[in-house]
Amino acid sequence: MNNYFVILAAGKSKRFHKNIVKQFYKYKNKEIVDHSVEKSIQSNLFKKIIIVTNNLNHFKKKKYPKIIKIIKGGKERSDSSLKALKYLKKYNPKNVYIHDAARPNFSKNLLKKITKNLYKNKAVIPVLTSTDSIKYKIKNQIFNLNKNNSFLTQTPQAFRFKELYNVAIKEKTKVSDEATLFINNDYKVKFIPGENKNNKITYLNDIETSKTYFGIGFDIHKLIKNKKLFLGGVKIPFHSGLKGHSDGDVILHAIIDAILGAIRKKDIGTYFPNTKRFKNIRSPKMLKPIIYNLYKNNFSINNLDINLICEQPKVSKYRDKIINSISKLTNLKKDQINLKGKTVEKLGLIGKEKAIACEVIISITKYD
Repeated sequence: MNNYFVILAAGKSKRFHKNIVKQFYKYKNKEIVDHSVEKSIQSNLFKKIIIVTNNLNHFKKKKYPKIIKIIKGGKERSDSSLKALKYLKKYNPKNVYIHDAARPNFSKNLLKKITKNLYKNKAVIPVLTSTDSIKYKIKNQIFNLNKNNSFLTQTPQAFRFKELYNVAIKEKTKVSDEATLFINNDYKVKFIPGENKNNKITYLNDIETSKTYFGIGFDIHKLIKNKKLFLGGVKIPFHSGLKGHSDGDVILHAIIDAILGAIRKKDIGTYFPNTKRFKNIRSPKMLKPIIYNLYKNNFSINNLDINLICEQPKVSKYRDKIINSISKLTNLKKDQINLKGKTVEKLGLIGKEKAIACEVIISITKYD
């Protein structure tokens, strides 16, 4: 089907937070806008996905597939929507879906339902009925509305492109959604059941979380000659490497154990025992499935606090490289990761430069 998906992400988010642009706020392990990007790509329903924004520089840092196009937005929501329609006209779309980036919790199943209903309709709008009593004011008079006959419209909203373009190009007033354009021009609209979770994030406290958990990880390995040294996924120039069934990366091993401790899933040996299958395995390959399952189950990492305990090498020399590596492996921002170097004042195996140890404390949150 000749479908195009528009994500409106040009708002200033003044009601959300004075210092944070809402659509770029980290929510469930990714920026709010990227939830809509990811779901629209995964649906396989669209030829192109258009992101409308007034923060073009922010998107230059992102590596999106070619299906994604970024365009400049307008002052108001309706201005941004019209700019997207004008941009899309050259592609001659049959259908266009308009979605607010501030609704990250819609499902791919809702996209499928909208698409199915669009075969026989020129406009398909997901709606909910209000659970609250509704009042309506005209001048100084207050009226009660029947909530069962009142609809709360959601996005994505889908339309035949030509019809939407024709009414949008003529509209002189600012409208709050595209359904308004169709209704004001007496076009038939198909309403379908929306989703309770598809709420619009307006204020910071609209993002509800449940409990926060903490985990502790610890690992230690002897240093041996003629082996490469890996710390935090980074190859470190050193005279010795860490002895172990794997590459012996104490930082990544401690992170894995900290995660498993926080979610109460035993320890690293449970998932990567000393068997032939895992002989000489690189630690990033061990961390990857642990991180995947953590995020899949709606957990989010708040921060990592890491103590690397050794006499040599000096942590300060490689701190930035190690933090960059961990950031990429965990999809965390670098300011969520802290790495400290600790010595043991020449005491024991570590003090004699015969071993390196690491301890990690992690904070994670589970989202509803």
